[in-house]
Amino acid sequence: MTTEALGAAVEELLRPVIGTALSGGAGGAAALEPLVREVLGALAEGAARRGGPVAAASPADLARGVADTFGAARGTEALGRLTELLAHGSADPADPACAAHLHCPPLAVAVAADLAVSALNPSQDSWDQAPAATVLETLLLEEMAGLVGYDPAEAAGVLTSGGTESNLMGLMLARDRVLGAATGRQIELTGVPRAGAGGSLGSAAGARPRILASAAAHFSVQRAAALLGLGEDAVIPVAVDSQLRMRTGALTAALERCAERGQLPVAIVATAGTTDTGAIDPLRECAELAARYGAWLHVDAAYGGGALLSDRLAPLLDGIELADSVSLDWHKLGWQPAAAGIFLVRKSETYASLARRAVYLNPADDEEAGYPSLLGLSLRTTRRADAFKIAVTLRTLGREGLGRLVDACHELAVAGARAVAAHPRLELHGQAGAGEPVLTAFLFRYVPGAADADGVRADEVNAALRRRLLREGGAVVGRTELPGEGPGRVRLKLTLLNPHTTVVEVERLLAAVVAAGVAEEGA
Repeated sequence: MTTEALGAAVEELLRPVIGTALSGGAGGAAALEPLVREVLGALAEGAARRGGPVAAASPADLARGVADTFGAARGTEALGRLTELLAHGSADPADPACAAHLHCPPLAVAVAADLAVSALNPSQDSWDQAPAATVLETLLLEEMAGLVGYDPAEAAGVLTSGGTESNLMGLMLARDRVLGAATGRQIELTGVPRAGAGGSLGSAAGARPRILASAAAHFSVQRAAALLGLGEDAVIPVAVDSQLRMRTGALTAALERCAERGQLPVAIVATAGTTDTGAIDPLRECAELAARYGAWLHVDAAYGGGALLSDRLAPLLDGIELADSVSLDWHKLGWQPAAAGIFLVRKSETYASLARRAVYLNPADDEEAGYPSLLGLSLRTTRRADAFKIAVTLRTLGREGLGRLVDACHELAVAGARAVAAHPRLELHGQAGAGEPVLTAFLFRYVPGAADADGVRADEVNAALRRRLLREGGAVVGRTELPGEGPGRVRLKLTLLNPHTTVVEVERLLAAVVAAGVAEEGA
């Protein structure tokens, strides 16, 4: 068979197969156009059928509906039916009553940009898979370094899947740099040395590595310690104040105990924006203590990094520029589709232990000839061009435009917290200043009418009213617990990330919480 005949046979074989058109190439846009129209229509239909922040259904009922539609969707109907199913069965962060998590409603311009990335499918692990995207990511990271306060010429970084990956990278570099310097070993090659009994900082090979983080830090710190061979027990929780900020005195005392016990403080993790209250640890003081004790300072600013966009809130992150590494998530207070995480280091040479050479991806002679590679900057190999949507958004709105969105959400949270404080059946968890949230989240609880000295009844009612709201499709409200032991610690949480939500809509959401609480008390 000739080459021409073989090509014709393959084309004929694929012709009747639904969905075999490609999104790239000269004909890709034309192939996508009718499908995108179908998706948009199905999204609208699903949202209309949902009619609120989440579908009114129990988990079991929703699962049955998903299974039925998934089993029945076939052929040309599959895209539309399954898209409508997804829209109907999703929690919609654009709905004013969906305010539980750091789950932002993405900007339409960012979603449109992300479509272009999906259609072209560049992979950031080698230049020849993503020529323009490689340059764009590099340029974006220079801007992000400048935003944090780093010198862009000296800093380095990469796009990540989010704060968990960024925190892992920061602690991996901390382990390799600090423990490596203390032991004279290349940790990424030889592994973590076994801690010997009675080791001291003067005998670093026997010193047990420690990571110090606030009691309110993200759980990914412990997960990273486990993955890095240090063990979750290597993480020392540092006491927090009533605002859930790490206490400087407690951190100092913990570092002194490390020295007394012959333990090596590898890293201090300061949080800039805790998930529950948006609390920001004293970054400058943490940096001073890290320098004094020879520890790496990693700032987890996955949430609070959004404050850097606001002239009003940016001073809250004073001292972040002193950190050895920083994590940012623009899919939180940045209105990007997930994933849009960023990891930065202040000094590019501290990235050395991550460097990798794969002859089929980034051969040395290619790089010497001017073909740059991002492979050695990431824990991942295949990696989407997530920088593109952020770059488009920044160029469309600028820092000033995004800052206005940050300020709008902060003002909304302040108004919401004041409404809670003024309501006789709601109790606001103490906030800094005049009851104002630090960023865009605050904690509160419904107060049962009956006497409840130990707080057991309040815990039960608040947990149940949240599930009632979900079951009825009325609202998506967060739930957490204050640090400590015993009953009375359950709190509800509003995380307000929709800049178009109004104060009236937040008050309506709080009224729904109270109504659900009353209903649970009578159940």
